[in-house]
Amino acid sequence: MILNKIHIIFPFLLLSNVILWAQESKVANDSTQTNILEEVIISATRTKRQLSSLPLPAQIINKKELKSSNSLRLSDILNEQTGIITVSDFGGGEGVQLQGLDSQYTLVLIDGVPIIGRSAGTLDLSRITVGNIKQIEVVKGPSSSLYGSEAIGGVINIITETPELGFNGNLDYRFGSFNTHDVNLDASYSKKKLAISAHVNRYSSDGYDLIDDSENINTPNLFSSQPKTVEPFVNYTFNPKIKYDFNDNTSAVLSYRHYLQDQDNVAISGGNILSGDAKLREWNTHFKLDHQFNSKWKSYLEFYATRYKAESDLFELNSGALFDESYFNQFLLRPELRTTYEANENHSFIGGIGWTNESLERTSFSTNPEFNSQYVYLQYDGHYFDKLNVILGARFDNHSEYESQFSPKLALRYKINDQVAVKGSIGYGFKAPDFRQLYFDFTNSTVGYTVLGYNEVPRRLAELDNLNQITAVTVPLSTFDSELKPESSVGYNLGFQYKPLNRLQLEVNLFRNDIKNLIDTRVIARKTNGQNVFSYYNVNKVFTQGIEFNANWKPINTLSISGGYQYLLAKDKDVIDNLENNVNNFARDPNTQETIELEKEDYFGLYNRSRHMANLKIYYAIPQWGLDANIRTTYRSKYGIFDSNGNDYLDKFDSFVDGYTIIDFAINKKLYKHFEIGAGIDNVFDFTDTENISNIAGSLIYGTLKINY
Repeated sequence: MILNKIHIIFPFLLLSNVILWAQESKVANDSTQTNILEEVIISATRTKRQLSSLPLPAQIINKKELKSSNSLRLSDILNEQTGIITVSDFGGGEGVQLQGLDSQYTLVLIDGVPIIGRSAGTLDLSRITVGNIKQIEVVKGPSSSLYGSEAIGGVINIITETPELGFNGNLDYRFGSFNTHDVNLDASYSKKKLAISAHVNRYSSDGYDLIDDSENINTPNLFSSQPKTVEPFVNYTFNPKIKYDFNDNTSAVLSYRHYLQDQDNVAISGGNILSGDAKLREWNTHFKLDHQFNSKWKSYLEFYATRYKAESDLFELNSGALFDESYFNQFLLRPELRTTYEANENHSFIGGIGWTNESLERTSFSTNPEFNSQYVYLQYDGHYFDKLNVILGARFDNHSEYESQFSPKLALRYKINDQVAVKGSIGYGFKAPDFRQLYFDFTNSTVGYTVLGYNEVPRRLAELDNLNQITAVTVPLSTFDSELKPESSVGYNLGFQYKPLNRLQLEVNLFRNDIKNLIDTRVIARKTNGQNVFSYYNVNKVFTQGIEFNANWKPINTLSISGGYQYLLAKDKDVIDNLENNVNNFARDPNTQETIELEKEDYFGLYNRSRHMANLKIYYAIPQWGLDANIRTTYRSKYGIFDSNGNDYLDKFDSFVDGYTIIDFAINKKLYKHFEIGAGIDNVFDFTDTENISNIAGSLIYGTLKINY
């Protein structure tokens, strides 16, 4: 197939394009050279910093890229960035994987405050529209020194638009495959001290099915009730914002975001068709008051509250009897006070203190748990000799349910000359045990196995034993006397920046993340029905390491080319030790069915990780025609998603998901002063993998209409 050939030769195409354009640069010099504007990033230090001078691995996805690519949701645009990929949880949701670390290790923020709703560790990014996003900031590496839990892998901060002077607005509409409709309405007004804006989004789709089950259905009128890969849905986002300047030194911002989604819920159990609804409701409110005391001191007072609710039910289609229902209701409250002090133009400090209250009501929980934590952080940002930048920071978190955490970080950048700079960082990150890992109490009604949260084991296991449902306890109950420890990581990054030309920027970053106290599941008891009781424990030590390369080139004002590549190794240290010591080092060859002794080199690594990922993006504009177009390509090499030969880890004799390439194309044309039309194809070559990948639906053909006023 042509698709298979494309994904094999893509890395070579990427290299050849770079060489080709480099050769053309010798002759294609623009007569009016313009400097690339310095981009400003906030998330890395919680202060405004030029991206190019930052000692940390970070990147910005700006408004222009979001607009030109016609992306619908946050997950669409993140997939096109180096070292980032969204992976499906086979329920239609997508979580982000950063430098080989699972989605549960990446903190996602909107305007600097966290998004909640991780029902199984994955934060579904597809619920975030890009319609009112100003820029997306990505900081790679442990960031707990500023942000606390969940920032082991890094931080993704979504910065929304602020009102412009006067009255402005726009209406965007996109229609595409699978009867997809996306409508964005933005309006803002700003005059003197007051600024008001509002963003409204409606997104709907008929869903899609990667597997055609029509041939297996004997009764035609039941086909519409068969489960799809993604069921039909409709969702709405409403996001108003108010800003008021009391005077030149004091201002306040109040924003509110409300999201709701209704989706069909269809399943099959024991040959019976089940049908119901799934409802999701989310709101968050964010208030920030800032005051400039003088030229050196400035303080910010923030108050943030958010709630995430998800409910679903299933009824038997024939009888109408209730088969199953579930609910998830999470609430978070967080006030924070932080202060910045600029001693002079070379030395500054930022410090903060805050408190977090978090609670959860959920199906299969014997209690409604509540977490309380207090935290304090301090960071120093210093510049020496006009060449050296030093960032040193630390944070202390005191939690009601797990041991306190101290999270330091050090980052350095040294400017060798105007073309070359080297930067490096080392930091500590942690992830607290979540509600599920501590308080889960679930028994599968069909199969009969049980999963218990760590804190529930002593009480619940005794109850099961009194009911004569336990035949053997495989882990002593005394094991659960101590606390379940937070997962922690030490991350290292070493990068080089090279700018041989004003319009050409190259960057290389080497990274490694060592995670310990990884929380995993194990069998703690056996039941009389032949099934097991599972719980959580700290056991594994894993690491991810690799190298990232990024290139950005603008040979002329109307042409922009960028590309990136990541090589990744992600492995479990315990498995490596076992293979080195000849423990559990056998596998079955799928071709000969012979048992083979494995070497350490035969171990592939952690599941759902690709060794190679690459991207290439070309943007071209013809200003006199009001026309711009782009082509964006991403490549992911093979990866494994389960152990197919029964030795409990991924080796070269297991089954792998083949590598693939996705090519997207978009074109936009301005009409008169206030109108713009566009069209495009996502996944041009219609790649799908019906067995392994549920979040790639095939080719999506669309058209857009934009009205600015």
